[in-house]
Amino acid sequence: MKRAEEVTFGGGGLDRCAHLRSDVAAMEAAWSAKETKVLLVWRGKPLCQRDGETKAASSLAWTSSHHPVLAGYAGTRLFLGQMHDEAAVFACDISSWQPDALDEMALASFADISEQQHPDLPDGQVFAELRRVMTRLAPKEAEMAATSRALLSWHDSHQFCARCGHPSDITQGGWQRTCPKCKAGHFPRTDPVVIMLITQGDAVLMGRSPGWPEGMYSLLAGFVEPGETLEAAVRREVFEEVGIKVGDVSYLSSQPWPFPMSLMFGCKGTALTRDIKVDPVEIEDAMWVSRQEMMTAFAGDHPVLKPARKGAIAHFLLQNWLADTLD
Repeated sequence: MKRAEEVTFGGGGLDRCAHLRSDVAAMEAAWSAKETKVLLVWRGKPLCQRDGETKAASSLAWTSSHHPVLAGYAGTRLFLGQMHDEAAVFACDISSWQPDALDEMALASFADISEQQHPDLPDGQVFAELRRVMTRLAPKEAEMAATSRALLSWHDSHQFCARCGHPSDITQGGWQRTCPKCKAGHFPRTDPVVIMLITQGDAVLMGRSPGWPEGMYSLLAGFVEPGETLEAAVRREVFEEVGIKVGDVSYLSSQPWPFPMSLMFGCKGTALTRDIKVDPVEIEDAMWVSRQEMMTAFAGDHPVLKPARKGAIAHFLLQNWLADTLD
């Protein structure tokens, strides 16, 4: 697919400078440099800058590594790489900070629109849900935000050695955890997921999960199992969820999806059968949607169907299907 890397979180071109990660002196020098930029992250939310006119969070906000807000948080730093001006870029988790009057229900909602303002940071810099701002970020910013969130999610859930159970340490600039007891090394986990544009004639297969907002449907998706190819995973997941057999399968595009740490493999497949038999354990509903209906949904005029979330690979694939630009 020629436009594959135009997907959100793809094609940012960040120079990750992996060769520096094992150089402790280089990491310390990079952290201490006055031009170094730090992305603060709170509960998975990157620090963003509100636009002066729209007041919407629309770009990442950067902090100096010497800023007082980072006191006590240096141990959570992750080396992301270098900007085009060769300034080092880090991410730092400050999730232990507790905002006043925090609305936990808003944070747990499907579409978290709440923003948190740290008292020691400039006005207009707020922590915002990445899924809400992802389409407003420049490609490199989106890549850095996604990398930060996925890495921090992995560190949060892998603080102990999987071999002996001892607390492990962050090493390699945040790209490894090492057990000080048994010396085992552990590396960031990425979960492979297939997401499928399944078509038959001029219709595409759509489904919805329980708890989604009313009218929200998306492409079917599922985790790849051990010992399974992407093609086999597509066929298995579609059959398990809706009882439809799939023939030819091909790869289209991929998207890092840091919620918490997946890699979505966008594939297309041709349905060999049409009758839908929903497995209620897997999904809530599924249906065939014609190209004309999908165009109406994308325009916001469909009486029932709402389009997939902007920025998600499902929206990207459907958009290219409608424009006939999948090849």
